[in-house]
Amino acid sequence: MLDHRVDGPDHAPPLLLGPSLGTTHALWDAQVPALARRHRVIRWNLPGHGGTPATRVTDVGDLGRLVLELADSLGVERFSYAGVSLGGAVGAWLAAHGERVERLALVCSSARFGEPQGWHERAALVREHGVGPVADTAATRWFTPGFTGGEPFVAAMRTVDPAGYAACCDALSTFDLRDDLERITAPTVVIAGREDPSTPVAHARQLADGIPGASLVEIPHAAHLALVEQPERVTAALREHFEGAAGMRVRREVLGDEHVDRAIARTTPFTADFQDLITRYAWGEIWTRPGLDRKTRSCVTLTALIARGHHEELAMHVRAALRNGLTPDEIKEVILQSAIYCGVPAANSAFAVADRVINP
Repeated sequence: MLDHRVDGPDHAPPLLLGPSLGTTHALWDAQVPALARRHRVIRWNLPGHGGTPATRVTDVGDLGRLVLELADSLGVERFSYAGVSLGGAVGAWLAAHGERVERLALVCSSARFGEPQGWHERAALVREHGVGPVADTAATRWFTPGFTGGEPFVAAMRTVDPAGYAACCDALSTFDLRDDLERITAPTVVIAGREDPSTPVAHARQLADGIPGASLVEIPHAAHLALVEQPERVTAALREHFEGAAGMRVRREVLGDEHVDRAIARTTPFTADFQDLITRYAWGEIWTRPGLDRKTRSCVTLTALIARGHHEELAMHVRAALRNGLTPDEIKEVILQSAIYCGVPAANSAFAVADRVINP
């Protein structure tokens, strides 16, 4: 079983995070507080890294199958996934060989990590001399010159089991997903460090060009561990990809596909930013918060709309309240309550609007 850590609400949509070779799940520490607000974040460690035993793996598919075993053990069927370098390769393999990945983010990763001989030589070096020689040069691969925050990650690399590290090198030596990128159907964002010597931007562009509909985000002033050097920018790109989708999902669940499709069809360049604001913040930030269930949020929303006299929005949210499980009698009680605190004329108009929705 892969060593792992879980953060965020138990009922939230699951998001798996995969690490880079030589790092542990601590690689994601800067991103987790933001991501765990809306997701059940599951971080895992590679064989020989952190608390994961140095399990023998022969290819990236073996690592992918270990990740699926972890998901199964946690009761997770479908999940979103973000991975760095080798962790990204695992995510790409999962997305190309199954239907369990809902959304995918590949960070400083590649469809092929160079010639096999280089990985064979590194594996032999580590098996003979330990990870020390590789750790001595890690900073030059991972970070831009002058970056001063990388020492904890280099120090953590020195604790990696040589057998596990070497096995991961063997897996990377055989990895080549270039011909399978078109099989990835999960919405994908590719994030690249512009100064990454290990997986240059050209590798990211190959991923983005090969995966149908994928987008590319280039992070300036960042090398291979871009999420460490530029944590805010990487976090923002991940939240845009994963939480924007969550907002649209909740918006459709509450308002219905027909309504949302009409709203999207009416969107113009002038109103597009406003529609994006509604989806990401109203539906992705507020309606997804765990503090209130959807029925309660509908009660609050109905009352606010009654108080402000927003009758068109009120009709839409009466329909939403019914979708959220409120009965007509419960909607009636909300309007009656509003008569006391919002005024009888406001409640009178609200009854007329609600009656047209409930009894068309």
